Amino acid sequence: MDGRMMTWQDEYNVGVEVIDKEHQRLFKIINKLLAFDEEEKKNQRTCQEGIKYLKAHAVKHFADEEEYMASIGYQDLEQHRRIHKGFREHTLPALEQELERTGYTDDAMGHFLGVCTGWLIGHTLTEDQAITGKNGSRWSDMLPSEETEAVKKMVIQLVYDLFQLESLVVSDTYAGEKFGKGVYYRLAFSKPGEEENLQEFMLVFEEKLLINTVGKIMGLQTNRMDTMLIHASRYTARQFVTRVMEHLPGREGYELQEENLLTYEQFQEAFQREKPQVSLLLNTGGAGYFAYCAIAPHLHQGGAVSVALGDANAMGEVEKYLNRRKEAALEEEKHPRRKILVVDDSATVRLGISKLLSDDYQVADVDSGASAFRAITLEQPDLVLLDYEMPVCDGRQTLEMLRTVKEFENLPVIFLTGRRDPESMIKVMPLNPAGYILKSLKPAEIKKKIDEFFAKGKA
Repeated sequence: MDGRMMTWQDEYNVGVEVIDKEHQRLFKIINKLLAFDEEEKKNQRTCQEGIKYLKAHAVKHFADEEEYMASIGYQDLEQHRRIHKGFREHTLPALEQELERTGYTDDAMGHFLGVCTGWLIGHTLTEDQAITGKNGSRWSDMLPSEETEAVKKMVIQLVYDLFQLESLVVSDTYAGEKFGKGVYYRLAFSKPGEEENLQEFMLVFEEKLLINTVGKIMGLQTNRMDTMLIHASRYTARQFVTRVMEHLPGREGYELQEENLLTYEQFQEAFQREKPQVSLLLNTGGAGYFAYCAIAPHLHQGGAVSVALGDANAMGEVEKYLNRRKEAALEEEKHPRRKILVVDDSATVRLGISKLLSDDYQVADVDSGASAFRAITLEQPDLVLLDYEMPVCDGRQTLEMLRTVKEFENLPVIFLTGRRDPESMIKVMPLNPAGYILKSLKPAEIKKKIDEFFAKGKA
């Protein structure tokens, strides 16, 4: 990939020799795959052998790491083991199927290596660091592995029952990233008399999934959502979650308390409030993506996510929802907006930048460098605004990770930073950032610089 290599950084060290050595070995194997020249890339067998070698070492590393965690009595061993299993049994097979289906094209190889690189760095800098107490696991509230596996099987079966589609779990740690045009739906259940204690579900449908399934059953003649399709999709989603609830222990007597159609921003706000017990991203092949997220019963703190739908207002609210989508789509056709991804650990900064730019740009945001990679893969932004100082995986490490992947090697990345020292900027010059913007600037000045970047190609 144009001679680009992953460089091992001291920050990647966990401090456990057996783990750190295997991490370095995996880096070297990925670098070998990145270094394939064009003739080698055309040799499908060479690629297959390289990937086989990578998988073998990944499996060995997972076993060694789990053995070490067991030896020290690590309390989150089961969650960690499950993440390993998800990558081994779901993510890797899905990527391999894509390679086989496409004939090992450069794009497919880039996607494979990009996901593996992002997973390795992100996992090393988050979950692996938690082993030695350097940070906490973000997935500590997940269900036990055997329960999650049962939920996966149930969700896959329900996707088939309701949509007649075979699906594959491509991630069991979906972090709320945007994919395509989405329809975001929230359902909240509680027991009578315990209305404050909510069990929340959030379902994300790629728009084309609903059009290709529910829409076809209804004889929809267009490729756009309409009122009838939204209502049908609402009740399909209700049936989906009701079927899930029937199989969850201790959920007898729960009744639907609230349902909402959400914007992506509202979905992000709701998703980030609590840690999910289950968070699955499924690919149904060419029909589209689907995400299923469940949050354990918790005390509702109040504050409306969006207007709750009920018998009295559902028709009017769905009409408003569709009108907003239609207006946004028409506006997008007339004035296509560039996509910007904001990467910053500060919720205040993310919210401020989103409000500042959302009138003129499509803005998505994530809270860490480790989350940025998957968001970039799914959303394919035109520009990334990247914080320099973030915990665990900082801006330099994030950009270094991106530059190892061919399809992202020229992705414009502007550092949005509070740092003024030239030494920090000199360190990242070889990674070809598109510019630097100080957070201390007035909002209007920040907006002006971003406008100038798209107008002139520089910041």
